[in-house]
Amino acid sequence: MTDTSASETKGQIPTNLRLLLILEEVARAEMPVAAATLSETLGLPKPTIHRLLATAEEEGFLQRDIDGRSYGPGRRLRKLAGNTLSSQRLRTERLIIMQALASEVGETCNLAAPGRYGMIYLDRVETHWPLRIQLPVGAQVPFHCTASGKLYLSSLRIDKLKHVLSWLQLDPSTEKSITDVDSLLEELATTRARGFSTDNEEFMDGMVAIAVPVRDTESRLLTTLSIHAPRQRYDLDRLIGMVPLVQETAKRLEALGRL
Repeated sequence: MTDTSASETKGQIPTNLRLLLILEEVARAEMPVAAATLSETLGLPKPTIHRLLATAEEEGFLQRDIDGRSYGPGRRLRKLAGNTLSSQRLRTERLIIMQALASEVGETCNLAAPGRYGMIYLDRVETHWPLRIQLPVGAQVPFHCTASGKLYLSSLRIDKLKHVLSWLQLDPSTEKSITDVDSLLEELATTRARGFSTDNEEFMDGMVAIAVPVRDTESRLLTTLSIHAPRQRYDLDRLIGMVPLVQETAKRLEALGRL
């Protein structure tokens, strides 16, 4: 909400809309939002903001950041967003688009969104091959050693990224997992510059993956679209050759959100 619209609605926001507008502002922000910022943006008294934040936190729609003063999306708000993305009409159309990609590449494709501690799979279309990696919808995978997770991290502002890396555990999943902060920052810079990410057997031995962003109407990363494959069928260089096709599919998915 702009400063102008905030000033126009100051003192005029209906009671039953106030919490919704707070949730909207927190969801829109790229990092946790402090109560004072919400008060200034929405033109609501600080005691009102604090009361509504306490209610939203208690009910699981918001959660307090590790600084103890700012708030980000909670479990129920993230679930609400996921359910919205998975509404029947959108999901049917999305799966048709993803099925076309999976058929052309011949491998499983996944749609994932960032959660609190990792990337959460929202949808997937399986390959027809009997040899495949089982990562069901709802599964959570680490940020630092997956293509989707590294793509999300690369999309963060540098101050937010350093904040996340200050508490993120860089535990190894394989011998190729990046577990050093400086090395990870270098990898994320490369990812940011080229516009796609890779997983070179960093999450599972024998599995490679690529991921591209699916952006919202404000060009922010909304979800990631990824392809993963056993090395017996694709080496990483060959999979990278599929990036333009995956990016084209991501554009089709983005268009669904604008209908």
